Amino acid sequence: MKLLKLVPDNTNIKFLRLRGPFYAASLLLMALSLTLVFTKGLNLGVDFVGGQMIRVTFVSGGEAPVAVMRGEIDKLGYGEPIIQRYGKPNEISIRMKLPVGADHDTGLADKMARTITADIKAKHADARIDGVDSVSGKVSGELWHSAVLSLGLAALAVAAYIWLRFEWQFGIGALFSLVHDVTLTLGMFAVTQIEFDLTIVAALLTLIGYSLNDTIVVYDRIRENLKKYRKMPMPELLDLSVNETLHRTIATSLSMLITLTALLLLGPGVIFGFTAAITLGIFVGTYSSIYMAAPILIWLKVNPKSFVPTETAIEKQERMAREGV
Repeated sequence: MKLLKLVPDNTNIKFLRLRGPFYAASLLLMALSLTLVFTKGLNLGVDFVGGQMIRVTFVSGGEAPVAVMRGEIDKLGYGEPIIQRYGKPNEISIRMKLPVGADHDTGLADKMARTITADIKAKHADARIDGVDSVSGKVSGELWHSAVLSLGLAALAVAAYIWLRFEWQFGIGALFSLVHDVTLTLGMFAVTQIEFDLTIVAALLTLIGYSLNDTIVVYDRIRENLKKYRKMPMPELLDLSVNETLHRTIATSLSMLITLTALLLLGPGVIFGFTAAITLGIFVGTYSSIYMAAPILIWLKVNPKSFVPTETAIEKQERMAREGV
C-alpha cells in the first residue's frame, strides 16, 4: 500500500522570497493587536477582576433574554450586572461585583448568589444554573500577577534554552516568534471580547510550547544545513530547511486542527475560549516558525561561516607548518 504524502519529496517552495512583505504585515498586525488590547481591553473574567459569575443555560433552546434579565437583576439592589453570551445563544454569564465587606464576610457573597439564582429560577422556568464562581479582589489581583509572570518567564526560558542549544541569534528569533504568536492571540481576544480567564492563560502557555516545538525542528534542520552547505546563499539554505521539515509541520498541525475543530463545533461552551485560543495559535505558530523565526536569522547576519571557529595566528602557523608551506 502506497503511503500518503502530504508534501512531495521534491517540494521547493520559495518561502523567503516574500519575507519582507510578510514581516511588514506581521509587525502591522502586532501593532494593531497591542493597540486593541490597550484601548478596547480584554474581557477579563472573574479570575482576574474579582467578583461573582453565574453561568446560566436556557434549556428550551431559545435565545437568552439578556436585556430582560439585566433589568431584573439590577432591581435586586446589588448593582448593574454584566451579562454576556458565551458559546451558544442560550448560554450566558452574569458577572457581579462582590458586595461591600465580602472580603471579610464570605456570607455576603453567598447570600447575593442565592438571591440572584432564586430570582432567575422564579422568573424563568427553563433556566438552569450551571455554576457560580466567586473570587475576591485580592485573590484576583494575585492571579493576574501570576498569569502575566508565568507567560513572561515561559517566553524568557524558551529563549534561554534555544540560546544555549544553538546560538544567541536563534534565541532572539525564537523569542520574537513567541511574542508574535501571543500578541496576535491577545488581539483576537480584544476583538471578539471572549472572556479571558485562567483557562486562556493555560492555552497561551500551550501555544508557547507548540510554537517552541515547531521552531526547534526548523532551527535544528537549519543548523545541520549550515554545516553541510558552506557556500549556499542564506535565503536558499533557509528555504531548503523549511521545505525539508514541511511534511512534519503540516502533519502535526493538521492532526491537531482536526481535533480542535471538533471541539469548537461540538465541545461545551465553557472551553470555547480555550479551544479558540489554541486553534488560532496553531495557525500563527506554524506561520511564525516559517516567516518569523527563519528570516530573522538573515537580518541577524547568520551565514554558513558564522559558527566556524576562527583560526588564531598561532593555529595558522601550526597548520602551515604541518602542511609544509
